[in-house]
Amino acid sequence: MKKNDILITYGSSPKEMAKEILAAAKIEELIGDTKKRIGLKPNLVVAKPASTGATTHPEILAGTIEYLQERGFKNITILEGSWVGDRTAAAFRSCGFNDLAYQYKVHIVDEQHDTYQEYDCKGMKINICDEAMSMDFMINMPVLKGHCQTSVTCALKNNKGVIPNTEKRRFHSLGLDKPIAHLNTVAKNDFILVDGICGDLDYEEGGNPVPMNRMMGCLDPVLCDAYVCDLMGYSIDEVPYIPMAAKLGVGCCDTSKANIIELKQPEENLISLRSGRRVQQLAKYAQPKDACSACYGSLIHALKRLDDNGYLRRLNKPICIGQGYKGCGGEVGVGQCTCGFDKYVKGCPPKAIDIYNFICDEIL
Repeated sequence: MKKNDILITYGSSPKEMAKEILAAAKIEELIGDTKKRIGLKPNLVVAKPASTGATTHPEILAGTIEYLQERGFKNITILEGSWVGDRTAAAFRSCGFNDLAYQYKVHIVDEQHDTYQEYDCKGMKINICDEAMSMDFMINMPVLKGHCQTSVTCALKNNKGVIPNTEKRRFHSLGLDKPIAHLNTVAKNDFILVDGICGDLDYEEGGNPVPMNRMMGCLDPVLCDAYVCDLMGYSIDEVPYIPMAAKLGVGCCDTSKANIIELKQPEENLISLRSGRRVQQLAKYAQPKDACSACYGSLIHALKRLDDNGYLRRLNKPICIGQGYKGCGGEVGVGQCTCGFDKYVKGCPPKAIDIYNFICDEIL
């Protein structure tokens, strides 16, 4: 398999689709020695099943593990760290990953409780978890989906799961794009297996799954994410960490150089991946400054519910949110970072229902 190849298959059986991609990639040749430590890095951002469009299908890992074990690879570890505000242990349980690890006798590691070391990521110091860095070969298994802050999340952003929670918070204070790009100069991306079964094209925490019935295999995480932008109707300039990562030498962001290899033809009624961009419309009512994803996601969900109920147009005050408001005053805020405001919603992160009730009761 070449660096610019993007393998694509279509269907409704994630387990068999994963095996098909791995066979086409000849991943056993890419890995080499069967004694190597192999890491599987899914996306378990929240404790919600894959059917919601938020998390990686466990069947994809099952297919990958079976394929590898049948070829003599035994030292396999599942690694993930959910976002700040959720517990990885809860995500492992609700998404079926504990059962998966038990069934196949593989290791499972909660990166929220792992030790970590500082690395020089091409000019930016970043803490990365020890277990992730100890792997000899890492298979990144992101979900093709939207994101309320970065518009798109796939291979590059999925590596936020291999940094400690303190570093995740710092990433948001730095603006997300630059640290994500620098992280991927060191974090491992030996193979990317993209879950495009039913990701939510607007929200990273799911709720509006879109049946896409596809899976992709790539070696270049930058080219992978640039291609996903094409599919979802975004330019890479709208997702700055992609061209930033390219400039840092992580990969190529020119999709005209991609070699698309369809292993089978899609069905005629395959759904378009174009995002409705509803998040951008809702975000007009927010004034974020270095907001963490969990907190910002709750606000977006609350605004969506206000819109669904016909109340959003009555909101004439901006809602402030994020670490950038610590120690500041203001009118209306969301989250503990805005505790100095005249009115604010408690919580770190607050629940969407609490934000919704607060806006209805205190603002409208």
